[in-house]
Amino acid sequence: MSTAAMPIYPLLTLKKTVILPGTEARLTIGRRRSLAAVDSALAMAGTLVVSTQFNGEDDEPCPEGLNRIGTLVRILDTGKQGGTRHVAAIGIARVELLRVELSASGYTAEVCVLEEPSTYSAMERTLESHVVELYVEREEGKGRSGTEAREELARCAGPSEVADYLGSQLFTDWQERQAFLATLHPADRLERLAISIGGEAAISDLDSRIRNRVRQQIDKSQREYYLREQLKVIHDELSGEGGSEVEALREKVEATNLPEEVAERALREISRLERVPSTSPEGGVIRTYIDWILALPWSTRSADNYDLRHAEEVLDNDHYGMEKVKDRILEFLAVRELTTRSGEEPKGAILCLVGPPGVGKTSLGQSIARSLGRSFVRISLGGVRDEAEIRGHRRTYVGALPGRLIHGLRQAGTSNPVMLLDELDKMSSDFRGDPAAAMLEVLDPEQNRAFVDHYMELPYDLSKVLFIATANTLDTVPRPLLDRMEVVHLGGYTEDEKVRIARGHLLPRQLRLHGLTPSSLELSERMLRNIVRYHTREAGVRNLERQIGAVCRKSARRLVSGHSGRVRVTSHMLEEYLGRPRHVQDVRSSSDQIGVAMGMAWTELGGSLLPVEVATLPGKGTVTVTGRLGEVMQESARAALSYTRSRAQDLRIAENFQETTDWHIHLPEGAIPKDGPSAGITMALGMISALTGRPIRADVAMTGEITLRGRVLPIGGFKEKVLAAHQAGIKQIVAPHDNAHDFEEIPRNVRRELQFHWVRNMDEVLAIALTPDQNKAVDLRLLSQPATLEVPMHGRTR
Repeated sequence: MSTAAMPIYPLLTLKKTVILPGTEARLTIGRRRSLAAVDSALAMAGTLVVSTQFNGEDDEPCPEGLNRIGTLVRILDTGKQGGTRHVAAIGIARVELLRVELSASGYTAEVCVLEEPSTYSAMERTLESHVVELYVEREEGKGRSGTEAREELARCAGPSEVADYLGSQLFTDWQERQAFLATLHPADRLERLAISIGGEAAISDLDSRIRNRVRQQIDKSQREYYLREQLKVIHDELSGEGGSEVEALREKVEATNLPEEVAERALREISRLERVPSTSPEGGVIRTYIDWILALPWSTRSADNYDLRHAEEVLDNDHYGMEKVKDRILEFLAVRELTTRSGEEPKGAILCLVGPPGVGKTSLGQSIARSLGRSFVRISLGGVRDEAEIRGHRRTYVGALPGRLIHGLRQAGTSNPVMLLDELDKMSSDFRGDPAAAMLEVLDPEQNRAFVDHYMELPYDLSKVLFIATANTLDTVPRPLLDRMEVVHLGGYTEDEKVRIARGHLLPRQLRLHGLTPSSLELSERMLRNIVRYHTREAGVRNLERQIGAVCRKSARRLVSGHSGRVRVTSHMLEEYLGRPRHVQDVRSSSDQIGVAMGMAWTELGGSLLPVEVATLPGKGTVTVTGRLGEVMQESARAALSYTRSRAQDLRIAENFQETTDWHIHLPEGAIPKDGPSAGITMALGMISALTGRPIRADVAMTGEITLRGRVLPIGGFKEKVLAAHQAGIKQIVAPHDNAHDFEEIPRNVRRELQFHWVRNMDEVLAIALTPDQNKAVDLRLLSQPATLEVPMHGRTR
């Protein structure tokens, strides 16, 4: 039995009188507080609460002298006669008195209405039938017509009303009536009536009658069949209580705008449900499937907002930079508007945002949905290794459910949401299948018009969905899957960009979350830059926001502890709040050195400098490589050594140097694994410097893969590498000529302070990076001149 909170009602105390729900009573009221309660009730739509006193002789009972279970009644008629009032009232529902207040004007009570159940169990229905039969037999024994008695009870709706009506007829003693009123469960009240009318033997007789009917149809040895037939007979006795549910489902299918194939399937399943016994587990499976069909947005769509100015404003307010992604979304909107005007059905776009953690890939998906006016659904694919997570489980399995895509569509409530497939590169596979293979159909605009989930077994059109996938790297994404998406690379933020994002977005949000205002905490741009430079090392801003939150927390404690005025964070306070600097900024060497070349590296956390140290030792040509180098980087070291040996004559190096010299190539920070071919020219330069004795310029950093012929091949992560070099004080960058197209991605303020050298072969690298040596001069004029690339005037080049 459920309870619902009720307001405060006037309270009428009764002497030796109990009103049951559904029964009428006539009361004569003369006590002052009782008259006040009736007057208050008449002013409130005629509703009040009645409760019987424990002591029927007490004229002024205290709240503790009242029964906790009472009745909510409605006044039907009232009249005055002298100093008394005659009241006709009818019981509405049982109530529980939570609190009783006594004042000069009367009693009031705060109550909870004890609502009767909306559905009844098979046992309650059986008890109801049994009690009705007992009552009819009782009335016939007294000479009354049995038909009349049945018609009298037929006016009651359900076992609860039948029990209360019979209780008012059978129990004449007010204490028995109060005990019956306090019996809350309908089944308990029916049992009390059955015992009162004819005893418990009648219940056993009803069970025997059901068993006898079953035994006439089946053989005694077929136990399983016997049980099924018994359930069928009981189901028949209950008069088919599931019929109303089936009709309601049919009406819902007709009212819902379902595709023809889907509607036919739903009606077939409803017909199956109608034939299945209500106690069968299969009924629950069918009902769940029908619920999923009706819950999916087959034809519900949200209207796209094609206002380019609004979309641009939303994207600019939520995210700093990311011009490529913003332009692509605006282009998508423009194309959608033009195709809609022409009457063509536009295809859903599939974007893949690739970038390091914390650069805003996930939040960008939310902003895209907001700019389009669409629902947003995020589906996390990290760690998914079962194909059924995408396509769902077949209904033959116990507990089967649809896949994550169908779950997301139900959550969105529309057929054209923005669906973010987060961490696409973190999927894996095992013996249960490859989820990446299932995604091939999902992310193919030509195939996803009829996507079939294994659970639903009905085609669903995914072409209207705007899919946005996110990944940190593309190395683990299968090539066929990558071919179906438009990849947009998001680079890491520069130091200046991080400071601007912190000032415009992160700091205001953290102030709001910590109950602070700009007038209570001052965090200057210099302090923000110190946090970025010395307390975080990341490509994004996630850890930066975490550090700003730490500053806000400690400042809030300072304010609550009695600090007066504004908290102005200084360098000393910053070290107190966040501890000593966790990261030391990369700094270039202050002097030119022999055998030490400055390379550049790139990881998911951003770029960094990668010094390469080469030492030559007397020996027999052994090469030692240290620094946790991967297989590709070790191959680059061997290729650099072979190139050096092939150019020994041009570089004035003894041709048999490999027979008398051992090599040791070391990359510092040996605890960090390193791999990739982009340090090839750096290692070759270090070897040649160690052999010729010529120092390498300290203000030059370089990156590029080397071949045995000395060609310099392009590399990746160019922007992040250049930003790290600029932050470390490097003045010149040596990079492959084929990476010149990446020049425009470099921020303008960085381009103005760096000199770029675009090289095609190793000879050009030597001419730029090696300092002249008067004792062992190599005629640099014999080597190829560095290539010159025309670039805008705001960046220097050679």
